[in-house]
Amino acid sequence: MDTFTPLPAAIGGLLIGLSAAILWLGNGRIAGISGIFGQLLPPGRTVVWRLVFLVALVLGTFGAASALPFLGNKPATLVEAPVWFTAGTPIWVALSGILTGFGTKIGNGCTSGHGVCGIARLSTRSFVAVGVFFAVAILTVTITGIV
Repeated sequence: MDTFTPLPAAIGGLLIGLSAAILWLGNGRIAGISGIFGQLLPPGRTVVWRLVFLVALVLGTFGAASALPFLGNKPATLVEAPVWFTAGTPIWVALSGILTGFGTKIGNGCTSGHGVCGIARLSTRSFVAVGVFFAVAILTVTITGIV
């Protein structure tokens, strides 16, 4: 890490928590991104709010990055694959995405669903899932050296 930026992190965390609370209180839904995305196909009767939420998520991120460029210390880029992985960065990213997709399906949720919403609801399953997320993340960084 090059810089420690607690204020933008705190503001971002507050906005994520606020959005999760608004979705839960206003729509009765948990803001688990993998669940929201995963239930788009086949299209059901709840597809509209899911699309609106996901489009707003992407546009909100793009809008914040464009309107507030000073919050980041450098432009967002894909991390390079480790030197020992010879198939290239696109394959590394694709494999990472596939593993994440399988993990969210098997774990019945992702970091947003378990970490933000599940822990807030004091879900035992979410506490276990987040503990595993963090343990694997620490192990991955230790092994690959990617930060």
